[in-house]
Amino acid sequence: METLLISPKERKVVIGNDQPTVLIGERIHPFGKGLVKEALQSGNLKLVCEVAASQVEAGADVLIVNANAFGMDESDLLPRVVRAIMETADVPLCLESRNPLALEKTLEMGCGRPMISSVTGEKPILESILPIIKRYDLPVVVMATDSAGIPPDPQRRIEIVQTIIGHAEAVGIPRENLVIDCLAESIAVNAEAARITCKAIERVRDEMGLNTILGASNISFGLPSRSWVNIPFLSLAIASGLTAAIVNAKVVKPYVTACDLLMGKDRGSRRYMAYYRSQNK
Repeated sequence: METLLISPKERKVVIGNDQPTVLIGERIHPFGKGLVKEALQSGNLKLVCEVAASQVEAGADVLIVNANAFGMDESDLLPRVVRAIMETADVPLCLESRNPLALEKTLEMGCGRPMISSVTGEKPILESILPIIKRYDLPVVVMATDSAGIPPDPQRRIEIVQTIIGHAEAVGIPRENLVIDCLAESIAVNAEAARITCKAIERVRDEMGLNTILGASNISFGLPSRSWVNIPFLSLAIASGLTAAIVNAKVVKPYVTACDLLMGKDRGSRRYMAYYRSQNK
């Protein structure tokens, strides 16, 4: 099954099991510390655009945008941030918001075919976001969690996903527009975290035939030298069926390119060799 994203200038990115793993640049958000958070809070869109451009240059296929900055009106900030990025980078977007007004105002501008992140099994979220997904015919990230939090086992995560799929289909959203996030928790807190996530991804692939997405760096939260953990985990997840990952593209691009090669997604090693040449000019 394939999920289509389109940039405002009609550049297409396809998420699918037979496609290269789609890399979603993770850096435009107001969390933690750093210049991007300060830029969003102050409305410094020039810096935000520079970060967007650098992620695309590093190999991001899609950019995730979160403008839910403390003290700011998201319904005003999100459209402004997206408009600025649209003028800077020609890649599809993933709008990370559960604010219906912010999403409506952004989508009314005409920003291609972005993906919306995200819905959970919580009824208020489903009722507020799914109608927007249906109206604009957009892909949406389905998170395997509900009001009780992230389940500690793959079976319960699958059950939540199945429930959300039922709600989506009831309002007329096609299955190809559903991208499943099986969720990654810190391996420092739960030694079984990686195994649980990969098992859930396998089941989504094998039982539902749907695409999957993951915030891969969550697995190393609280640990030093996090890329030592993130990169092997990402390889395990791709081998389990992961089709899109929210990552620092500059760090993981060569490893994901190699992993796709090893998983048979790069016949003739063409993409691997093209990437190698681009890095060794």
